[in-house]
Amino acid sequence: MIRMKNLVALVGAALIGCMGAAYAQDKKFDFGKREYDSNCATCHGLTGKGDGPYKPFLTKSPTDLTQLSKKNAGIYPFHSVYAIIDGRQDVAGHGPRDMPIWGSAYSLKAAASNIDVPYSPEGYVRTRILALTEYISRLQAK
Repeated sequence: MIRMKNLVALVGAALIGCMGAAYAQDKKFDFGKREYDSNCATCHGLTGKGDGPYKPFLTKSPTDLTQLSKKNAGIYPFHSVYAIIDGRQDVAGHGPRDMPIWGSAYSLKAAASNIDVPYSPEGYVRTRILALTEYISRLQAK
């Protein structure tokens, strides 16, 4: 016999699966852009140029994310961008941390939203950071 708690978890998982399928069919949905708009645009701006509405309140200007490839001999520094976003390990040479540690923040969100459902906390974090890192790669100036 299925317990009510297990039934609720199964129904919830089925609904999430259906929503995911709906998003996959909607060609306009961009998970990386959604992550960026939700977590980065306030400082880095909607276009990634470092001109977000929080800029006047920061002690250090946000990085112009559209110039990362240009400043790296034309190659998008994927691993560096990933590590900076994650933030759970200090990246030598980047100085003090001004940006939120998104790896920890995503991990907390995963725990809060997946209480009764088995999941991989690190997979949840990785998926969100990878989507965001890939989206930033598309912001690069040509």
